[in-house]
Amino acid sequence: MARLPPGIRFLVLFSRDQWYRAFIFILTFLLYASFHLSRKPISIVKGELHSYCTASNEDEVRFDSQSQKAGDAPAHQLPGNGTNCGWAPFDQDNYQQLLGALDYSFLCAYAVGMYLSGIIGERLPIRYYLTCGMLASGAFTALFGAGYFYNIHSFGFYMVTQIVNGLVQTTGWPSVVTCLGNWFGKGRRGLIMGVWNSHTSVGNILGSLIAGYWVSTCWGLSFVVPGAIVAAMGIVCFLFLIEHPKDIACSSSPATHPRGYENGTHRFRLQKQVLTEERSKPLDPEMQCLLLSDGKRSGHQNHVVILPADGGGGMAAISFTGALKIPGVIEFSLCLLFAKLVSYTFLFWLPLYITNVDHLDVRKAGELSTLFDVGGIFGGILAGVISDRLEKRASTCGLMLLLAAPTLYVFSTISKMGLEATIAMLLLSGALVSGPYALITTAVSADLGTHKSLKGNSHALATVTAIIDGTGSVGAALGPLLAGLLSPSGWNNVFYMLMFADACALLFLIRLIHKELSCPGSATGSQVPFKEH
Repeated sequence: MARLPPGIRFLVLFSRDQWYRAFIFILTFLLYASFHLSRKPISIVKGELHSYCTASNEDEVRFDSQSQKAGDAPAHQLPGNGTNCGWAPFDQDNYQQLLGALDYSFLCAYAVGMYLSGIIGERLPIRYYLTCGMLASGAFTALFGAGYFYNIHSFGFYMVTQIVNGLVQTTGWPSVVTCLGNWFGKGRRGLIMGVWNSHTSVGNILGSLIAGYWVSTCWGLSFVVPGAIVAAMGIVCFLFLIEHPKDIACSSSPATHPRGYENGTHRFRLQKQVLTEERSKPLDPEMQCLLLSDGKRSGHQNHVVILPADGGGGMAAISFTGALKIPGVIEFSLCLLFAKLVSYTFLFWLPLYITNVDHLDVRKAGELSTLFDVGGIFGGILAGVISDRLEKRASTCGLMLLLAAPTLYVFSTISKMGLEATIAMLLLSGALVSGPYALITTAVSADLGTHKSLKGNSHALATVTAIIDGTGSVGAALGPLLAGLLSPSGWNNVFYMLMFADACALLFLIRLIHKELSCPGSATGSQVPFKEH
């Protein structure tokens, strides 16, 4: 009998479940990376929408501070604009406020829509819901770029396009997190989701490179191409996304996990007599620390949902207020509000900051800004690994937030000293800023959405994820808006605002950090075993 080829031997090393799980991991990674890919062009194109100006009473081109040292790039006339100030209406002195309003419109719509998206998503098939959202997002991303080809200079057009795009993009996050949560158990969740959440940085990097390729020659394509990619990935989602492992008779958590309570149906094996037995047994340390600080049991059952061992497939979805009662949801949501404020300010304004401070052209500034996302990849993975090892999610986030604030101050100081200093600080700042943001939006959200107080209600995951990310998106909307208002008075004021936001994010985690240190594993319930009474 002939020896099997090496490739085939590699394939048979893994079970059918493992291959499906790897496929879903990669597919959801690519799906959400495409969402972020479509959000990045606006930050790259800002420098082109208002690049340099010609005074109204002069015939000679006057370069402003961000283009004086950009080299000998020839001046060009944008079609149908009649001015060398960029693209109307962004060719006026208030261009920073207008660009900030575009960011705010998108992110504010995203924040409002996110609260509704999780609730709607729980009641619709994920595959259809996500597909429709991606097709619509691709269309409106491309529509923004169509303004270039049709010489549209109405601020209202770009504002409405951003608002609708923000609304439809809310279909993405609750859907992919719920799908991934269905396929992966809690073992090494921080590491798995830390790696998976690098889709944010990968999407930002690809979006920067794609938008930067056309920004100086035809900025409309900087939106049309990403829009086409998102729409194409929506079709891939419709054709290949498997919402739940039970749809193809796979186990709902990795079979290699050694703990029976986290393996398959044993994880949520609940019977009627459990309730009777529970009454005569003391609470486990997690419930004692978080649900009732006074140690009494009377309030414990107020928001507990009892579900059978099928993963809750036939159960009613949890209510909005019920999700808020899950211990840790409010604290992590408010923390993410400020953490995401910092992250999205960098996402939307970093290229313009580099253009102004390091005097690079728009394309080079966009390429350099990708280093912040490279640092974010390592920061997200590092946060996941540390939180898994220490079994302390809140403490891990708190440590990174504590280090991020002084790092931002150093960044604002030494980034003006040269390109090398900017590169080093971009990598370090990206890791510390993105680490807590990545951990909260992935592993923490999944932990809270499958918290043991829910007794296995799988329907809670999308709502919890939407609440946390929706609250964070409020900060994401405020950050770029404040940056647009503060930057005319100096970039230092923007960095002071970011440092203050980091301090506020840390403040909201103080109680959970104290709980973790005094009662290990209590902040999210992620590391405490599901005990069978």
